[in-house]
Amino acid sequence: MSTKPSILKGTRDFLPSTMAKRNFIFSTIKTVFEKYGYAPIETPTIEKTETLMGKYGEEGDRLIFRVLNLGDKLAKADVNALKEAHLVRFANSISDKALRYDLTVPFARFVVQHQNDLTFPFKRYQIQPVWRADRPQKGRYREFYQCDVDVVGSESLLYEIELIQIFDEVLSNLGVNDFTIKFNNRKILTGIAEVCGQADKLTDITVAIDKLDKIGKDGVIKELKDRGVNDTAINIINPLFELEGNNDELVVKMTEFLKESKVGLKGIEELTYVLDRIKKLGLNKAKLSFEVTLARGLSYYTGAIFEVVANQVKMGSICGGGRYDNLTELFGLKGMSGVGVSFGADRIYDVMTELNLFPKSLTSSTQVLFINFGEKEQDYSLSILKLLRNHQISAEIYPTSAKMKKQMKYANDKQIPYVVMIGSNEIETNTITYKEMETGEQNNSSLNNFITLLTKLP
Repeated sequence: MSTKPSILKGTRDFLPSTMAKRNFIFSTIKTVFEKYGYAPIETPTIEKTETLMGKYGEEGDRLIFRVLNLGDKLAKADVNALKEAHLVRFANSISDKALRYDLTVPFARFVVQHQNDLTFPFKRYQIQPVWRADRPQKGRYREFYQCDVDVVGSESLLYEIELIQIFDEVLSNLGVNDFTIKFNNRKILTGIAEVCGQADKLTDITVAIDKLDKIGKDGVIKELKDRGVNDTAINIINPLFELEGNNDELVVKMTEFLKESKVGLKGIEELTYVLDRIKKLGLNKAKLSFEVTLARGLSYYTGAIFEVVANQVKMGSICGGGRYDNLTELFGLKGMSGVGVSFGADRIYDVMTELNLFPKSLTSSTQVLFINFGEKEQDYSLSILKLLRNHQISAEIYPTSAKMKKQMKYANDKQIPYVVMIGSNEIETNTITYKEMETGEQNNSSLNNFITLLTKLP
């Protein structure tokens, strides 16, 4: 008995119409990345498990898709570890490789491995899929694309300014007119932990408060308690959940809150430097907002952190990123500060779909369909077809001389904007008859005029 074919939850097939829209997003992002001087690279789908594990914090490590060892390697599995419930040890014994969780950690490995071939500061972009063993839900997939842009080899805050401008320009060019770039600094969060007398609980505090939007204030407080953060510290943190004011007012309040923390004040200084210059430069559509409780759970961030949300759509962040000073050190290379951000192409696609932002012209890759009336007309059309393609006009001919209704349905189904009909009269007069499918208008024209019409289209 045959079973109905299906795919894993959290993964998707993409029809041509969907791919046209996805490629529009990728092309728009790539154009802006290159405009700011970033060059493309690629890294393997599969990395060594040791490359990935321990870089994303406890939450991230649980979501890494491991790849099972094969053959003799699998036969060497530590069965005793499984019997003794040492699951991490058992997992390591049956898997020494994994699908990449993000593009940043593999990039750090790439930089260390190829450091002698790179010019620093090194500016790269990367558009590739990543995988997470997450529970699928709206806007959250197990396989999805990231569009990353990073620079390593410089501590200059000019790059934070540049990345904010890239956020703004990419999303504005895609037609997303109402979005917020949330901005914080991990040094500020370190300062909060110090002021609370819980510096050793920094990771627990950041992981908990990073969930504020998902589980609310009460949920965060419960998680802080569950993670061993004492009541005194929670009482000190509590007012931060309801801080109000514009960026300048929040900076003043947090400067006072962090007055006893040197590292916290350094974070305020860095954040203020960026905010002041963005204020002078201005942004297209974005609103830049200092968010005191923005933490981003990934443990490798050390400075600025970003998240971007589309304000008209109920969804998590569509972009994110931050500065990482020690990531390459994990692979043996010290003193290589980096900063980067990632565009979640799949979530951006969902936002643009919900807001109906895709250009209508993306619906078809074919601009012109030639109707097939028979062998004589077909052969004549083939020479014209070649000429159109030489002018970079996408065109095709129906493969058989089927009924006109069937050929026109093909054009409608594919949303091809122009249909060309060449019969004996057109061959004799060296003209073409074309129909504009949207309006139904039909015209007879010279081939040159038709080519001019098509090449002038947006």
